[in-house]
Amino acid sequence: MARKERKPLRRFFLRHVLPPFVSAAYKLLGATWRYREVRGELRDAATADGRAVVGAFFHARTFQLLHYNSRPGHGKWVLMCSQSRDGDLMARVEESLGYRVARGSSGGGGARALVSMIQAVKQHPGWSSCLAVDGSRGPRGIAQEGVITLAQKTGGVILPAAASCRPALVYPWSWDRTVLPLPFARVHVVFGEPIEVSRKLDAAGVEQVRARLERVMLELHREADASSGFSDRAPLQAPPRVRPESA
Repeated sequence: MARKERKPLRRFFLRHVLPPFVSAAYKLLGATWRYREVRGELRDAATADGRAVVGAFFHARTFQLLHYNSRPGHGKWVLMCSQSRDGDLMARVEESLGYRVARGSSGGGGARALVSMIQAVKQHPGWSSCLAVDGSRGPRGIAQEGVITLAQKTGGVILPAAASCRPALVYPWSWDRTVLPLPFARVHVVFGEPIEVSRKLDAAGVEQVRARLERVMLELHREADASSGFSDRAPLQAPPRVRPESA
């Protein structure tokens, strides 16, 4: 019984007490970072005519791009955030940075959150969306179809982006090996050529776009890591899962 009574208290703490402190700390940390853009003109060209953009990134580099995209002149963005208790904290931090947040993940509520993101982009001209191509639970570096669906339903163009930094702290216990820039880190943000997505694609067409996006994302991150000097003992992409042979 006592255990159940602690849950509302923890939820209140995560939703209302902790977020202002975490937001302030993150903004203070981000203010020390120095950015280097590569091919920023691709982003400018993609957004020049007011068309919606679907920003594509790897989940592990979220903390680097959250601060970067919240800066003046970098657009207005709709994000997806987990429905977990820890997601409550993250959602409020993101909202404090000026983002709209739809709650859901590949583990639960993802389809509903995707619909909310699509509606937000359609109802608010000038807003774009961002989504981790490898989802909220991975596998790491494996592109999923959510970004493609967003582009199809919003009429937006996919804008691949990679972020890398040094010095950085890597969380080895997280599925994506989250990377957090340390104070005064140099953050390199690299953009790729926008990817047009037809509203009408069969399964083979979707897979073709998905594979292309995955390949581009891996290439961009290798370029960004080489430029920043960041290295990690684990590969950008999780090893393929080995299926047991049938008897």
